Amino acid sequence: MSSSRVAVVTGSNKGIGFSIVKSLAKNFDGVVYLTARNEDLGLKAVKDLENLGLSVQFHQLDIDDQESIDKFAKYIKEKYNGLDILVNNAAIAYHHRENDQTSEIERVENTIRINFTATLNLCNALFPLLRPHARVVNVSSRAGFLSNIKDHKWIERISSKIFTIDETVELLKDFIQLSKTGQHVDLVSNCYAMSKIGINLLTKAQQVLFDKDPRQDIVVSSCTPGYCATDMTSYTGPLTPDQGAETPVYLALLHKNWNGPKGEFWADKEYLDWKNIENKQKNN
Repeated sequence: MSSSRVAVVTGSNKGIGFSIVKSLAKNFDGVVYLTARNEDLGLKAVKDLENLGLSVQFHQLDIDDQESIDKFAKYIKEKYNGLDILVNNAAIAYHHRENDQTSEIERVENTIRINFTATLNLCNALFPLLRPHARVVNVSSRAGFLSNIKDHKWIERISSKIFTIDETVELLKDFIQLSKTGQHVDLVSNCYAMSKIGINLLTKAQQVLFDKDPRQDIVVSSCTPGYCATDMTSYTGPLTPDQGAETPVYLALLHKNWNGPKGEFWADKEYLDWKNIENKQKNN
């Protein structure tokens, strides 16, 4: 069993995830795992990094597949018996294209399932492996600002307290239920935004639990990478993926015994109150 420090980045064979792995390979003193659903694409990404003189490891991981999650968690436990950095980057976003026959209900269910539920499932599998001083980064978006909620009752519901994980799950279940009658469109700008609101609530709920955990100094953060030119944005963003990786990597490498914000949302390496209703949406 290796005693190496270990970092894992989900959905990292391309885009911002790839840039996060690239930066960690340069700046993290340990083993960095690039993960992807498709093994061939993942191995190609590893080769691309090797051509840059960087050494990373690959493991297949589909966060939407519990068997894949369990297999990966078992691998990390048996090989390292611990994890030091987890960057939850994997996510989807639908774009309205003429040939896309996906129904609105399917879009909602798929987006919430992958962006939120699958991320939570991975956390449930890997959190027991986190070592003291571990860092977890949940890649979110400015789309997850409370200001993107249009219904005053839901604004009050979300802003009135610190949610537990179970309460966050129930909130998103309620959103999915509303989508079955089309009422969700009066609630929030789109289902991607709702999935990222869920991630921001989840981040705080996870930190509340870690604050009571006997393992010292585990910090969970959510953040926006900014509006980057990737396939997620149809390559319309003004920022490069490398620029988008800067804040997630900054949070992944927070120094030991961090006494700054925990369980909070960050943008441009600074804490930002995502629940402030005065915040206006900016892309990502």
